[in-house]
Amino acid sequence: MKPVLAITRRLPADIEARAHASYDVRRNEGDKPLKRDEILALAQDADAILVSVGDPIDGAFFKALPQRVKIIATFSVGTDHIDLAAAAQKGVIIGNTPGVLTDATADITWLLMLGAARRAGEGEAEIRTASWRGWRPTHMIGTHVSGKKLGIIGMGRIGQAVAKRARGFDMEVHYFNRKRLPADQENGAIYHDSIDAMLPHCQFLSLHCPSTAQTRGMVNAAFLQKLPKGAILVNTARGDVVDDADVIAALKSGELAAAGLDVFAGEPNIAPAYRDLPNTFLLPHLGSATAETRTAMGTRALDNIDACMAGAEVPFRVTV
Repeated sequence: MKPVLAITRRLPADIEARAHASYDVRRNEGDKPLKRDEILALAQDADAILVSVGDPIDGAFFKALPQRVKIIATFSVGTDHIDLAAAAQKGVIIGNTPGVLTDATADITWLLMLGAARRAGEGEAEIRTASWRGWRPTHMIGTHVSGKKLGIIGMGRIGQAVAKRARGFDMEVHYFNRKRLPADQENGAIYHDSIDAMLPHCQFLSLHCPSTAQTRGMVNAAFLQKLPKGAILVNTARGDVVDDADVIAALKSGELAAAGLDVFAGEPNIAPAYRDLPNTFLLPHLGSATAETRTAMGTRALDNIDACMAGAEVPFRVTV
């Protein structure tokens, strides 16, 4: 008899085929986000659960979770949607998918940076609405990217990949990280031992930090005032690391020239004012959305589950 695997969202076809070959699958057929009780119902006779970003795998979830469930694998690197302490107390293994979405997310970061700086969203809207009146010297002037100073908060795999691409634009890279990188990994980037010390240097600022109690709401009015006037903010990390009201106010006042955002607090129900701001370049959480990356993420998620079911060491296990 195959182990039972509950899957909360639709997955790439090849990953679903692999799952069905090895497991008795219980799947969310509608692919809409499930509430806590719906996930628990799906997982009632499950040995393992494969969840995704936004699923409410919180303390209340673990209290109600059947003892039969041995592992929860998340189709993500981030685990801010999972109460890791509650998982450990329950004895449930948590696995994630690190190392395979670095380049895809770094590429999206650069799409956002260039799109925000060069007003690409406004330009495309003119084409689509047939409101473009032709080339003119003062039309839709944006911000030059090459040669500017880029600040990075969070110099992990993705932050380093963004910095690597910045060298192709002759940018001066500044970064803050919980630990300074070894010299051979800095590649000329300038380390700051505090975010406050770095911010005055950041004509562009890219966020690559996890959502934690320390980072939620970090990008607020006081934070933004430390940036040079007219800086450009890019976020491909987690939406709740920014205070939406303060970022929107800074975009309206010109304190921020523009923002490129791929993630939002409460997504898909984002702060409505973002949609009305011409100086935003917005994407619907596409950071890892390439066929190659999503397949690789699914492969790692199933590798975690396969190992657990076989009694082997889980290759991408998350600990508190």
